[in-house]
Amino acid sequence: MAQRVLVVDDDRTVSDVVCRYLEHAGYDVSHVGDGLAALDAVQERSPHLVVLDLMLPGLDGLQVCRRLRERPDGVPIIMLTARGDEADRVLGLQLGADDYLGKPFSPRELVLRVGSVLRRAGEPAGPAAEVLVDAGLEVATGPRTARLHGRELALTLREFDLLAHLMRHPSRAFRRAELLDRVWGWNFGDQSTVTVHVRRLREKIEDDPAEPRRIVTVWGVGYRYEPADA
Repeated sequence: MAQRVLVVDDDRTVSDVVCRYLEHAGYDVSHVGDGLAALDAVQERSPHLVVLDLMLPGLDGLQVCRRLRERPDGVPIIMLTARGDEADRVLGLQLGADDYLGKPFSPRELVLRVGSVLRRAGEPAGPAAEVLVDAGLEVATGPRTARLHGRELALTLREFDLLAHLMRHPSRAFRRAELLDRVWGWNFGDQSTVTVHVRRLREKIEDDPAEPRRIVTVWGVGYRYEPADA
């Protein structure tokens, strides 16, 4: 059965091209043109992924993203933005978007990004299912669940994969470019994406995100996961 993709964009020219490319790639594609209709469509169709434009009439893409992240199913989101302000892209990532593309973009690249996100959503976050445990933090890569002191954490797809990767290599420092390649599967792209996801993870797993003890910054290099017993 084809995976369902919901395209949310009020620009009919862009949405027609995006839908055509995704359909040609074998996806079951539906389209809506505003934020409120997007929320209704997600409720009715339960898509496997949402391609979400930032600039929408009524409820904008950031508000839609925030509302979708309140749902328990954690549907992956790829955000599209025509704005040149990096702060908007960063805010989208902070709200839980798994990926983003700036307009104008290549439809072929979007199809590749969709495939990459869906593959990661459908498989364990690693070469084999495992359970990673450290000081009350438990990450199970098979069911893709994370708990802190018994409380389940609401992690996005990329947040989960990033945390699992860092915990799998304790005390090893990774450059942001390495993490972009190993977690996102990109050998190019905006490295601030990694910075934003690290910030979001710290807010969810650190006792004091301003003084992180688990995900530590290695100045001039990048980040490492520091086990409690290290």
